[in-house]
Amino acid sequence: MPDESESRSQKLENDRFLHLIPQKVLETVQKLRIRIHQRFPDSGLAGVCEELETVCSRSTDRIEWIARPIWPLRILRYGLLTVVAAGMATMMLSLRPGQFGEELTFAEWIQTLEAGLNDLVMIGIAVFFVWTLESRVKRRRALSALHELRSIAHVIDMHQLTKDPDRAIGNRFDTESSPKVNLNAYDLRRYLDYCSEMLSLTSKVAALHLQTLDDPTVVATVNEIEDLTTGLSRKIWQKIDIVRGLDEG
Repeated sequence: MPDESESRSQKLENDRFLHLIPQKVLETVQKLRIRIHQRFPDSGLAGVCEELETVCSRSTDRIEWIARPIWPLRILRYGLLTVVAAGMATMMLSLRPGQFGEELTFAEWIQTLEAGLNDLVMIGIAVFFVWTLESRVKRRRALSALHELRSIAHVIDMHQLTKDPDRAIGNRFDTESSPKVNLNAYDLRRYLDYCSEMLSLTSKVAALHLQTLDDPTVVATVNEIEDLTTGLSRKIWQKIDIVRGLDEG
């Protein structure tokens, strides 16, 4: 018994490094929100990170709900399977010669078989609908959360859109319509770095849904969000490299 307990504990310890832990991801988002508030307290980026934290918290609750079975639907589908089994048994008994005290003619036998098969097909369709209903309900909730994450990724991109490297250069000519950005090279790098971190965390929150729901539509949506955040983050790091070069020069 001690060996089994040790083996189980070791397995749980190893699993910590094979799966994302929703609570740990949420804590990371919370720490990032505090860091942004401390450095840029009045910026819109701080508000976006607060919204990301809210969405992450809701996603964590959704993921826990998705991981749990929906027992009423499972009881219903197993009940329908029982009805199918009982219907098949009844049909087979009705086709046995002399079962009800009289012989069936071939035409009557065919009619009985056809009626029984029609009933079984209809019940089978109902079983298939109910059997897939649980996964469809969970898929809908997961896609709702992923839609929020995709929207936040675009909002983050909007906040870094006007943070161009040339804003760190003092000698520039701005028009009346030029974006007002009062950031030095270091603060601009930190701002862009925070944007990149938020995009990375958005991708991680999306990936959490794959640990409890292996659905092709959800997998495709998560991959789409990962591609989106990776592409946006790559553009941000190009800006960071330029700002770093200007600062060092």
